[in-house]
Amino acid sequence: MRVVVGITGASGAIYGWRLLERLRDQQNVEIHLILSHAGEKTLFIETDKTAAQVRALADFWYAEEDIGCRLASGSFRTEAMVVAPCSIHSMSAIACGISSNLMVRAADVILKEKRQLILMVRESPFHVGHLKTMTLLAEMGAIIAPPIPGFYTRPESVMDIVDHSVDRVLDLIGLPDDRIRRWDGKSK
Repeated sequence: MRVVVGITGASGAIYGWRLLERLRDQQNVEIHLILSHAGEKTLFIETDKTAAQVRALADFWYAEEDIGCRLASGSFRTEAMVVAPCSIHSMSAIACGISSNLMVRAADVILKEKRQLILMVRESPFHVGHLKTMTLLAEMGAIIAPPIPGFYTRPESVMDIVDHSVDRVLDLIGLPDDRIRRWDGKSK
């Protein structure tokens, strides 16, 4: 299975990092990474991780200027793309088909080929323009999956909270993890 991971400059770079780590644990997953310049800066500011460290988690990585690479063509088969975190800027460009960089072009290809696009939109609060853009993307087939924690798992750390959202994304792309803490309907 080929999965494209995009990391934009929105706060929450830990989601992209953790998704890459978790995908590395999966069997038969080929990881393709697009790290924006702003994503690289945010990742370092928030986690002290360098671009080289994040690229090491991927099988292939591409510069955001590389709009002629294989991810820019629908003839290159991928099963899913996850943008984690997804900035409002990237979300809006994807919705409008403004393919000015590889992140947006790859997402556009995923949509036009009817493949799975998941956007972990990181913003709060949303104004009506954000919500309309999300609706437009959902109508085009994208899945809007803001990283919103569930507390029924009784998280004990920030990473537990991050993992909850990453677990949901892994489920969405058909790569469930046996270690996922799931709601079982029991109450005390």
